[in-house]
Amino acid sequence: MKDTPMTPYRDLHDHIARLEEKGLLVRVDREIDKDSELHPLVRWQFTGGLKEEDRKAFLFTNIRNKAGRRYEIPVIVGGLAANRAIYATGMGCDVDGIRDKWADAIANPVPPRDVTDAPCHEIVEEGEILKQEGHGLDLLPIPVSTPGFDSAPTLSATNVITADPEDGVQNMGTYRCGLKAPDRLVVRMATRVGGAGGYQHYLKHQARGDTEMPVAIVLGCPPYVAFMGPQKLPIGMDEFTVAGGLAGAPINVVRARTVPLMVPAEAEVVIEGYIDVTKVEPEGPFGESHGHVALEEYNMPMRVTAVTRRRDAVIPSYISQVAPSESSVIKRVAYEPLFYHHLKTTMSIKGVKKVSLHEPLTGLLRVTLITIEPGTPPSEVWRALYGAAYFKGDCGKICIAVNEDIDVDSPDSIIWAMAYRTNPVKDVQTLEHRGQGHGPKREHAGEEDSTLLIDATMKAPMPPLALPAREYMERAKEIWEELGLPRLTPQSPWHGYQLGAWHAVWDAAAKRAAEGEYLENGRISAQLQVPGLKPETAVDPEESLRKLGK
Repeated sequence: MKDTPMTPYRDLHDHIARLEEKGLLVRVDREIDKDSELHPLVRWQFTGGLKEEDRKAFLFTNIRNKAGRRYEIPVIVGGLAANRAIYATGMGCDVDGIRDKWADAIANPVPPRDVTDAPCHEIVEEGEILKQEGHGLDLLPIPVSTPGFDSAPTLSATNVITADPEDGVQNMGTYRCGLKAPDRLVVRMATRVGGAGGYQHYLKHQARGDTEMPVAIVLGCPPYVAFMGPQKLPIGMDEFTVAGGLAGAPINVVRARTVPLMVPAEAEVVIEGYIDVTKVEPEGPFGESHGHVALEEYNMPMRVTAVTRRRDAVIPSYISQVAPSESSVIKRVAYEPLFYHHLKTTMSIKGVKKVSLHEPLTGLLRVTLITIEPGTPPSEVWRALYGAAYFKGDCGKICIAVNEDIDVDSPDSIIWAMAYRTNPVKDVQTLEHRGQGHGPKREHAGEEDSTLLIDATMKAPMPPLALPAREYMERAKEIWEELGLPRLTPQSPWHGYQLGAWHAVWDAAAKRAAEGEYLENGRISAQLQVPGLKPETAVDPEESLRKLGK
């Protein structure tokens, strides 16, 4: 649907058309295996030595699985943030205007508009048909994100909607959802210091003695709405209102068919259902945005009550895992303005010129660079460093202040500045009491981290590097070259490999997923459901084997 007085913002179809007009889209009409070829192909533009401005969105129109089954619904990867130009296109501004547009939207939210006739309800599946192979979730061409390590196709570009059971305020977050059966998936939404907004709702439902929590998972929607999921707004703020602030007009929302939630009227696909808050189910492994594979954990099983979609639906999938990626670009473009506003406006540090989050491999959450104006008093430099270190609980483990002559995107420049512009006795501090945050190590046991000086060598086995395994990347490279795409210059690392913390059980599950047999993995994990455990409890694969009698 096009811009009209009722919808003064672009939906995903308008956005795709605009990307194509700007030369920011690659259409792939040749046959592609969604489980073993699709994500590795797009990954090459992040690992093959291309400059950021040369990265594109990829629209796949001829999708199959290994068994030869074809899918009618196209998939777009990189469509929201393969690079900053694509992100800016979705924001309706140039790259330099993104920071101010976010600040204005947060300061001037616009409530949504309720409608009754919505494109997202053009095709509806409810009831028993959802259980059938080829229907429900199994109808959707959801890719395996990290073939060789992931155990299932996983919804990655999600806007997961829940509501506070006490006041009804909705939350919308981007959480991964692993497919288990045509009418069942497992959601993981707890990671964030204190727990994500949806997880807070989950805990409230448990405290009330409820057995289930209503959920709506949105796949594909107007970019202003899609950008809300990855953005970390204060818990309790309705993201639809900030999306309206970005659009400068109300976002159209419609009541879901089977759950008491409001969803974007122009959504491509909406998966409705209920999360069981009384038990958990094994989920993962999955290649995570912190750059390692998240090992199998117990997370939240969800029974699907409806799958609704547009007739011409397009499904987005984020390219994530090891940064840079679409996931890290989305976060970087959104987070950096928040850091800058906090230091410059909230803390009134006049010498701050910009804040940059280091992206390659560290994925934004570990290294923060603050560009300081020459002549800024040392007290203000240190206020900026402290302010950046504590602004977000999962960011700023290493904070570095540099001047404007240092290229913050060049590690060599940063090391040069540290080598020649610091006196470690006077210019280096370490700070205690930092949480582990999002990463391969977790905070379950209350273990603390610290800030600034860290020995980053591997002290114990770690999960695999979160890239598709070598065989899949090599196959994808052949397809890349067959398509006549720009010449690749592979940058290490360009494929995933094991680092010790891995098990043959997960090898077998990953092989099944890459061969389109994720339903078998779902049948296995269904036998391993456990009552009473907290979500994100690690799964012991040896214990799983014992339970299965193997």
